[in-house]
Amino acid sequence: MDREAYRNCCSLVKIPSQSYELFCSSHFVDYIDKDLSYSKFFKKYLLANHPCMFSRKFTEGWKCRKQWVTEEDETPVPVANCNAKEYNANPKQVMPFKEFIHYWKEYIQNGHSSPKGCLYLKDWHMSRDFPEHNVYTTPVFFSSDWLNEYWDTLEVDDYRFVYMGPKGSWTPFHADVFRSYSWSANICGRKKWLLYPPGQEDFLRDTHGNLPYDVTSAELQDGNLFPQFEEACQPLEIIQEAGEIIFVPSGWHHQVYNLEDTISINHNWLNGCNIDIMWQFLQNELSSVQKEIDEWKNTMDSWHQHCQVIMKACSGIDYGEFASFLKIIAENRMAFLNACSSGESSDYSRHLSETFTTLGPYHAAFDLQRVAYIIECLLCNEDFKRLDHSTLTLQPEAMVQQIRDTIQSTRGRHLLYQE
Repeated sequence: MDREAYRNCCSLVKIPSQSYELFCSSHFVDYIDKDLSYSKFFKKYLLANHPCMFSRKFTEGWKCRKQWVTEEDETPVPVANCNAKEYNANPKQVMPFKEFIHYWKEYIQNGHSSPKGCLYLKDWHMSRDFPEHNVYTTPVFFSSDWLNEYWDTLEVDDYRFVYMGPKGSWTPFHADVFRSYSWSANICGRKKWLLYPPGQEDFLRDTHGNLPYDVTSAELQDGNLFPQFEEACQPLEIIQEAGEIIFVPSGWHHQVYNLEDTISINHNWLNGCNIDIMWQFLQNELSSVQKEIDEWKNTMDSWHQHCQVIMKACSGIDYGEFASFLKIIAENRMAFLNACSSGESSDYSRHLSETFTTLGPYHAAFDLQRVAYIIECLLCNEDFKRLDHSTLTLQPEAMVQQIRDTIQSTRGRHLLYQE
């Protein structure tokens, strides 16, 4: 991030709501085929929460574009059946990678048909399972990645996936985990994306408030079942070719088809530009849980605590872990700024050090300001106040003060991010 971008962001304590009217009348997204600075991408796409497509020149150096180095071994991989529906999704099974490749070859030989159905290997943590392969490099535009930074620190999970699907495989209508960003690169094959701007999904709900499984289904035309469907805009329809990377912003619901036999790499990620969207999503999730079990509010001991437990089971995170997440993100950036100021090295990983160095102190300062803002939002939230703060790794008031002190003490000392 350069100085101009940082100065523009300093006034954005709260990032304003974005307008998506343009996408309701246009069926095009920006196609990036030339060199683009990170600061321009940050302002035009991350802050604006607008989609775009990168040309294949941004992946031409990846090893996996030239050769895919994965043995046909017994590694267990998650495989979905695209011909079946279970709880508004495709049911999954785990099978050996070798078995899936054997199935895929037979599927192609049989004219893209199989009695086993259309199977789709998805959400495979290949980078976690085979860290030594290094078959691709995350583009700098997507490198400010709090989500994977946090999970890498815990060394228990990540949100980096490989998808391998035959022609005809698809993913039902959804928005990404925690309302995160995602980027998806086609290693080979072609995809069709149907994207709806945030808020449009509400016009697609049925009379019970449920989102559709398939937005192309004829049943959406039934006004008795989907009374607001006619008010929804047409989706953005995007064809993604081999080598291209699509950026899917926060909260954009989408449905995806493999038009050919396709292999793709996908990351879900969060940063200071969309952390407020994640926070709003968590509040909405907790509110939904509270409504579901509201009848036991006055009779159940620790009702609020139970709501947090149910929320984590459904969403993968609760308020306590969200606070821990913010703490780790803040501590890493404070360590980086202090190291820049003193000239000493920090104790975080080499990969994280390279990322911080590439993005620079302006970005670290912006991140800290955003963390401080969200922590202040937590302090005003009644449900967060009800948590037992003695059990939290984050002490919010102290952390906000520490962030402010760090920014103030390091500003101008061998750094160039003065406002």
